[in-house]
Amino acid sequence: MREKPSIISIKELVQEGKLCIPNYQRPYKWSIKNVNQLIDDVLLHRDRSAYRIGTLVLHHEENQLNIVDGQQRAITVLLIALALQEHLQQKVKEDLVKHHFQLPKTALFEKWTFSNPISQRNIHQNYREIRRRIVDFDVHGIRFFYEKCELVKVVLDDVSEAFQFFDSQNARGRDLEPHDLLKAFHLRELAPAITEQEKMEIVSHWESLETDDLKLLFAQLLFRIRYWSKGHSARFFTKNEVDAFKGISPENESIFPYTEIYKISHFFIDDYNNNYHRKIDRQTVSYPFQLNQVMINGKRFFEFVNHYWNVRDQLYATLHKDDKAKVIVDVLNNYPQRFRTGDAYVRTLFDCAMLFYWDKFGNIEIGRITEKIFVWTYRLRLVQHSVQLASIDNYALEGPHIFKTIHEALSPKDVLNISVAPIKSGEVRRNELNTIINQVKKLSYYEE
Repeated sequence: MREKPSIISIKELVQEGKLCIPNYQRPYKWSIKNVNQLIDDVLLHRDRSAYRIGTLVLHHEENQLNIVDGQQRAITVLLIALALQEHLQQKVKEDLVKHHFQLPKTALFEKWTFSNPISQRNIHQNYREIRRRIVDFDVHGIRFFYEKCELVKVVLDDVSEAFQFFDSQNARGRDLEPHDLLKAFHLRELAPAITEQEKMEIVSHWESLETDDLKLLFAQLLFRIRYWSKGHSARFFTKNEVDAFKGISPENESIFPYTEIYKISHFFIDDYNNNYHRKIDRQTVSYPFQLNQVMINGKRFFEFVNHYWNVRDQLYATLHKDDKAKVIVDVLNNYPQRFRTGDAYVRTLFDCAMLFYWDKFGNIEIGRITEKIFVWTYRLRLVQHSVQLASIDNYALEGPHIFKTIHEALSPKDVLNISVAPIKSGEVRRNELNTIINQVKKLSYYEE
C-alpha cells in the first residue's frame, strides 16, 4: 500500500490532476435517479459537520492515479462541479464573492475522454439534469458540497492489491453483484503483458450489458446448469458461489496433468488466429466452450460469457427449424398461464435442460429430446399445486437425473434412453392447464 487510507474533500478531488479512468473500467452507467439521489443527500445533510459519500480506490501507476473503485460517483461529483462553474445564477455568484469563496477549478474533463457510447449518453443526460438542479444550491449548499462532503481515498501501488481491496470492501456488505466480483478476479488473471487497449476490447461486450441482464444470465442459466450437472443445489447465485466460475490460468508455470488439454487448446486457438495465414484465408476459430467445462481464467472467461449471452437465441432458432421441437416451443410460448410465477420457474428448468443438451450435442435428435424434456419438466407443474424455486431445485437433482445424465452422456442416445414416467390423471392438480395436458396426451405420456 502506498499510503494509509485518507479523507479527501470534494474540493481536493476535483483539483487532483493525476486522476485517470483506465480503459478496463466499465462505462459510466449512473442514471438520473442516481444523480438526483446524490444531490438530495448532499442538500439534506448540509447542516452536518461533514458527510461521507463513499470510497475511492486508486492504483498508482507511473505519474497517474487510476480509479479502480468509485468511478461512477467520482464522475457524477465532477459533473456537479462543472455545472456549478458554468451555470450558477448571478445572485449566487455575487453571494460567493461576499463570502470570499472561490469555486475550485477542474481540468479533468478536458483530460478525460469517453469513447464508449453508453458513457457519452449517460454523461450528456445526467449533466442536463444536474444543470436543472443547480438552482437548489445556495452559498451554504455550495460550500458544504466542496468543503464538507468527503470520500475515503485508498491509493495502492499494485493493481492486483487494488482489486483485492476492492473485492474485500464489497464482500463486507456493499451492494456488489457476484458477477462484479468475477469481473475483478478475471481482470487480475489476464496475461501480464496485455495492454490496456486489449483489456478494453476483451471486456467491451460485458460492459455493454446492463447489470440486471448479467445477473439473470448467471443466476438463471449458467450457474444452475453448472451446479445441477454436478449434483449440487442451485437456488441462489451469491458471492459464496463465485468459485463456480473460477478455474485454471494456463499462463501459470505450475500446472496439473488434467489441465494440459485446456492449456493446449487455449494456446493453439490464439496461435491459429494470429497466424499470418489468417490474413489470406480470413478464417478464425472460436474457443470450443462447454457449459460444464473447467473454467479458464482471464480473457477466456469474458469470451465464455459473450458466447453464452447469445446462445439461448441460437438454441430457439434451432428448435424452430425442427417440426417436433417447434410444436412444443409454440405451446410453451402461448399457453395462457405461462406468466405465473410457478410456470416461470418450470420454464427456466426447461430452458436449462434444453440448453445443456444442445450445448453438448447440437441439433442431433433435438425434436425427440425436446418432447422428453417437456414432459419431464411440466410434470412438476401439473402434479403440484404450487411450484417454488425450491421445487425446481429439488426436482433437478432427483431421478431420472436429467442434468447428471447429460453431463455424463457420450451420445444423444444416452439421454434419449432416460425413462420419463407418464402422468396419471389422478395425479394432476392443475386441470386448468388444458394446453399442456393436451400436448402431453398427444405424446402418449398421459394415462386416464
